[in-house]
Amino acid sequence: MSCVIVVGSQWGDEGKGKIVDLLTEHAEVVVRFQGGNNAGHTLVVNREQFIFHLIPSGILHSEKKCLIGNGVVVDLEVLLQEVTALRERGVSLSPANLAISERAHLILPYHKHLDLSREAAKGKNSIGTTGRGIGPCYEDKVSRVGVRMVDLLDREVFQEKVRENLKEKNFIFEQFFKVAPIDPEAIFQTFLPLADFFRPYVANVSLLIDEAIRDGKNVLFEGAQGTHLDVDHGTYPYVTSSNPVAGSVCAGAGLGPNKIQAVVGLVKAYTTRVGGGPFTAELTDDTGLLLREKGGEYGATTGRPRRCGWLDTVVLRDSARLNGLTHLALTKLDVLSGLKTIKICTSYACAARDLHQMPALLKDLERCRPVYEEMEGWTDSLQGIRRFEDLPPAAQKYVRRIEELVQVPVGIISVGPGREETLTMGNPFQE
Repeated sequence: MSCVIVVGSQWGDEGKGKIVDLLTEHAEVVVRFQGGNNAGHTLVVNREQFIFHLIPSGILHSEKKCLIGNGVVVDLEVLLQEVTALRERGVSLSPANLAISERAHLILPYHKHLDLSREAAKGKNSIGTTGRGIGPCYEDKVSRVGVRMVDLLDREVFQEKVRENLKEKNFIFEQFFKVAPIDPEAIFQTFLPLADFFRPYVANVSLLIDEAIRDGKNVLFEGAQGTHLDVDHGTYPYVTSSNPVAGSVCAGAGLGPNKIQAVVGLVKAYTTRVGGGPFTAELTDDTGLLLREKGGEYGATTGRPRRCGWLDTVVLRDSARLNGLTHLALTKLDVLSGLKTIKICTSYACAARDLHQMPALLKDLERCRPVYEEMEGWTDSLQGIRRFEDLPPAAQKYVRRIEELVQVPVGIISVGPGREETLTMGNPFQE
């Protein structure tokens, strides 16, 4: 039995969907433990693209059990769309292979209304939220007024909680933001039928995980976003509203830390970021545009163009420490093919100091400038390569240099979007 966590080591969009899909072959249970439908995991199977927002990427393996943990905030309308779309494409999906934690909190229409109203009011000072109600839902959770899946299954409890919450929310909408209030009856008309549909899927996910571990099954935990969007450890306030770090698994899925054997950190071969916030190694020149277009760097959920830059090992060293990374999975190495010179950010120059960790104060981080190490690029295509020793020598040196700078071994290398376009040097379930 092994429990393995997959996390993003940058600002999200590192290619977790594909790696989770690959590792699912070695697991019987796949668990999503935090975040909401602001995340989009993309994978390509037999040249067919699938994008997941809430359902764990392992759902394409019909014999696996996929679980949505209590740390996830769930938009049931989006989840229904995802279930329906997958079924239409022939994916087997039922309560036999998908379960939702009874303790997961629900994103309701007033959360999205509040999210959009706030961003509009901030204008140019907005933080770039997707407007999907993720933050306001987590706020209600922490304020102890949230609505959980188990509440939805009890009509009286659900209606009472929604009406009580809207007393405050509608006051804010009308008096502060000067926007229309939310009608509770409209929420009931939409969500009470959803309660009937999802009732068979609701379960004690923590108990299911414990049973799987006791039965000697491998469990794979899938995070959303990336380490530096973590609300505690990321580039605050340009962060998400949850904890994408590996330690969040224990609270977001319901298991003890002594059950975890390995943590795989997803690393794009360069760096990207969506929305606002500091990005020390960002490229605003033609190279940055090249990486965006060649890498298809547009959000799977929003379609927003991603900011691109060289690989930043200051970011990665922090991620290795914060997550206890045991392996790196390097994605999109093929995108760098054709570049004569490749740079790696090894430290930050900030006010006559050489920093090897990211400063906490946003003002300090914005003043930092990247210190680069240049490496020879390669012109050969990586298409069809399946062994590390078959990579161009310059590509091999690039991978080894990343290992040296981060002090974590690279176990997986992705050289294309397809499931088969992967080099595997180590299996975290077997080590």
